Amino acid sequence: MQMPEQLYIWRVKARLPDRKGTLCRVLVRGKLNSCLVEFVSDGYRAVTGRNYVRKVQAQMEKEDAD
Repeated sequence: MQMPEQLYIWRVKARLPDRKGTLCRVLVRGKLNSCLVEFVSDGYRAVTGRNYVRKVQAQMEKEDAD
């Protein structure tokens, strides 16, 4: 049984600034809070810290509160 896909939003401008706010998915979680992400739009992959992405649901709730 495969779990449903969880989407994330790239949230920083310091690394890959042109991708801020774009959708991605976490493919693999690693040690030291790292992960492999793949961007939905073009399939580009990057290894980064998990602090650089936020779940889409959490991001939408935060925007609704503002």
